[in-house]
Amino acid sequence: QVIPWNFPLLMLAWKIAPAIAAGNTVVLKPAEFTSISALAFAAICESVGLPSGVVNIVTGDGRTGALITEHEDIDKVAFTGSTEVGRVIRKATAGSGKALTLELGGKSPFIVFEDADIDSAVEGLVNAIWFNQGQVCCAGSRLLVQESVAEEFHEKLRARMGKLRVGNPMDKAVDMGAIVDEVQLKTISELCQLGCDEGATMWQPDTELPKGGWFFPPTLFTDVSPASTIVQEEIFGPVLVSLTFRSHEEAIALANNTRYGLAGSVWSQDLDTALEVARAIRAGTIWVNCTNQFDANSGFGGYRESGFGREGGREGMHAYIRPTGDHESTAAVATAGADAPAPAGGDGSGDIDRTAKMYIGGKQKRPDGGYSLDVPGGQVGRGNRKDIRDAVAAAIKAIAWAEMSAHSRAQVLYYIAENLEQRTEEFASIISASTGCSDDDAATEVADSVAEWFRWAAWADKFDGRVHETTMHGLVLALNEAIGVVGVICPDSRPLHGFTRLVAPLLAMGNTVVAIPSEAHPLAAAGIYQVLETSDLPGGVLNFVTGLRQEIVSTLAEHDGVDAIWSAAGDIAEVEVASAGNMKRVWNADTSAADEELLRAATQVKNIWLPHGV
Repeated sequence: QVIPWNFPLLMLAWKIAPAIAAGNTVVLKPAEFTSISALAFAAICESVGLPSGVVNIVTGDGRTGALITEHEDIDKVAFTGSTEVGRVIRKATAGSGKALTLELGGKSPFIVFEDADIDSAVEGLVNAIWFNQGQVCCAGSRLLVQESVAEEFHEKLRARMGKLRVGNPMDKAVDMGAIVDEVQLKTISELCQLGCDEGATMWQPDTELPKGGWFFPPTLFTDVSPASTIVQEEIFGPVLVSLTFRSHEEAIALANNTRYGLAGSVWSQDLDTALEVARAIRAGTIWVNCTNQFDANSGFGGYRESGFGREGGREGMHAYIRPTGDHESTAAVATAGADAPAPAGGDGSGDIDRTAKMYIGGKQKRPDGGYSLDVPGGQVGRGNRKDIRDAVAAAIKAIAWAEMSAHSRAQVLYYIAENLEQRTEEFASIISASTGCSDDDAATEVADSVAEWFRWAAWADKFDGRVHETTMHGLVLALNEAIGVVGVICPDSRPLHGFTRLVAPLLAMGNTVVAIPSEAHPLAAAGIYQVLETSDLPGGVLNFVTGLRQEIVSTLAEHDGVDAIWSAAGDIAEVEVASAGNMKRVWNADTSAADEELLRAATQVKNIWLPHGV
């Protein structure tokens, strides 16, 4: 466990408490700037009689952290810090089998609508961005204010900024202390200068700064564009950038115009508007008419390049436990006929020779390169990088699938199951011819696949969220949301069932999918596009590209439009390294995993904080 310097004791508690509560032992490295609090905690552990070796504190710099995360006896790595270091850890642990959770940077939006309580919103913004000198991963550093009230809001904000006191943080009358280190102060100053160079208007109050120490005044930037460096990059200091919007659709678009997704704050007295925007923002925590609310009973963590995994709450405990019982991964089980020589074409039965096409954007597609592959039982298209990119583009366009009601998604999956069941004989024949298994085994696999579609159709509207009980007077809603676009690398064993077992739960939860069917036996899965075309599945929701894994898997894993990868094809080191570009989630998929484990892997938890009262 590696923690940052901005909240040294809080981060220590977030990491150590759930780990030892679940029965794990811990090796924790505090930040080199703030090691004393961790050592003081070690003394507390000793005084209360905690058994030796349960909690271990190792101080040092980044090299020490690297030695800990890369150690072969470490089973799980938890890191809070910058996205850049998180990316290094993702690559360093690739293929090691270590569980990994990352809580990384952010550029959180603070959205103010015209019907908001302006004075309360100003106070909330002061807490959101200037608390701890803005050195907070979830700081509300992007102000989005509706045009009709922008001038009034900025005027009140400047007046409030002028009253902020900067000085010794041990003085209770001081609002802002010093920046943690001279290096961080230099980074903040350089980014502010870059903002000015790009044409933004910088405003700072006439605040007297202490002569000694690394102090920086509260800063407001206006006249910025959504593409400005200071709008896109995390500054990690007391610097606020402000943009305006006209409609709630524009507010949502601006809020999501970032590679991060840690938190956000929405201010409106109209509950319809507030909830609509809160649901649409792609971030792990959304505060409505409040900010910086935390509770041990509510999970905290990010989407996209803000990392994956949760700290706190029931959802946070899953990172420190593992399923019990024997779960043999079917990806490692040999398939009958896997090494059978591929015929030149067809299956020798005299049928018409045909090449199974790929399925992209709701249409049958020939491979971009025009090449095909001989496989047991026939031929399939040999997909390339362009085919993968086309499939991802189609999946992104079909993201409205997640906005459909769970009941509507269930009806589509039921329809797929019904249509597949009617073609049992045909698919059993394909499986038998391509894998060499018996007719009975092939028929059983088709029946199991039909059952999977029915199973996940039933689950579509059953995997509910929850309401967390916290210390805040209000509601904290934990919602299970779709991840987005998920790449699936299917196993070779039981090719149709393996494809269905992984794809169906993702679709049920509202994800769109780009799948790579079994390389050895792709015909069973590839043949399902005719079933999909007659089952009301919207185009782009499910896409698959056949071909050689070594030629297309890396393109899928590297694509920034893909939000997660499920791989059931053995060694995933290459996938984990390639996924570090946009910090996508990678799951070593197991088709024998329990339903609940698949559902958790197919979703991410968003916590919406809704205070109420008079």
